[in-house]
Amino acid sequence: MVERPFSLTWAELLALPRKTVQCDIHCVTTWSRLDNAFEGVAVQDILNRAGLKQDAKYCLVVAEQGFTTNLPLSDLNRPDNLIALTWAGEPLTPEHGGPARLLVPHLYFWKSAKWVRGFELLDEDLPGFWEQNGYHMRGDPWKEERYGGRGLTQHEINKFRNASKKHL
Repeated sequence: MVERPFSLTWAELLALPRKTVQCDIHCVTTWSRLDNAFEGVAVQDILNRAGLKQDAKYCLVVAEQGFTTNLPLSDLNRPDNLIALTWAGEPLTPEHGGPARLLVPHLYFWKSAKWVRGFELLDEDLPGFWEQNGYHMRGDPWKEERYGGRGLTQHEINKFRNASKKHL
């Protein structure tokens, strides 16, 4: 789904230009934290480097320990989204997704995957880990998109995992 697939080492990621985003974060469990300063690499820079193909419409964000989350590219490809490396001027701790977490501040914070490892661009929307377990497919806090109904059965989860693997 990209013209120029690539991988980055940790050193290469750290060498990329950085930007700071001031934002509020909203958790699905109903708390918010206002006026956060995150610094990191702009997601748009990563996507531009890869060269999105026309049929790429969604992203499955891949993280450590088998965690994933899904995003439409219209939500991922925004100026305030980062591969965040610091919060309030300090490196992210592992508890908060360090060393690198996705930051998608306009959606609930579970969409800002901790311990991000990569992006898998897709032509269809596949549910990530939390979405397979009953969370909303999008997660807009202003629309109260917390839960999407029932969680998926193991059979349905396996079907989505297999569909995702065919894109690799």
